[in-house]
Amino acid sequence: MARFGFTISGIVAAAVLGAFVGPGTARAACTDPPAPEVNWQRCILDGLELEGVDLSGARLRDGSFFRSELSGSDLSGVNAFRAKFVNAKLREVRLDDANLAEADFTKADLRGASLKGADLRRARFFRADLRGADLTGARLRGADLTRTDLSGATWTDGKRICAEGSLGRCN
Repeated sequence: MARFGFTISGIVAAAVLGAFVGPGTARAACTDPPAPEVNWQRCILDGLELEGVDLSGARLRDGSFFRSELSGSDLSGVNAFRAKFVNAKLREVRLDDANLAEADFTKADLRGASLKGADLRRARFFRADLRGADLTGARLRGADLTRTDLSGATWTDGKRICAEGSLGRCN
């Protein structure tokens, strides 16, 4: 009888785990080293020193990088939907064609960052530093640029350079 109960509970556990993971779905391993296409979905990686790493194509959805150092890194093509980069250093980072919709860049340092073709819809850039950033082709609908420094940034049309002192909008 105990054997039968164990078998049923084993089947139920396997079914429940299968419902969450699914066949062929890779689970996030937050301890995996930085690498292209790494799956750090929902990982808390606050305060990490990741300067100059290649995370192109990585899954960072709902991840947290509070006060992390990512300057000079390649994050092109990442899926960082709703990720948190609050107070992060992202100088000269490459975020081309990244999904950053609803991401939070509050007080982040994105000086000289490349955001070409990035999806920044409903992203939060409150008091962020985007001086000299390239926003060519970026989608900004609904983004919060309150008190964001856009001085010298290349605007979404790829032609206009924001004037010195552009706060919250490209002048």
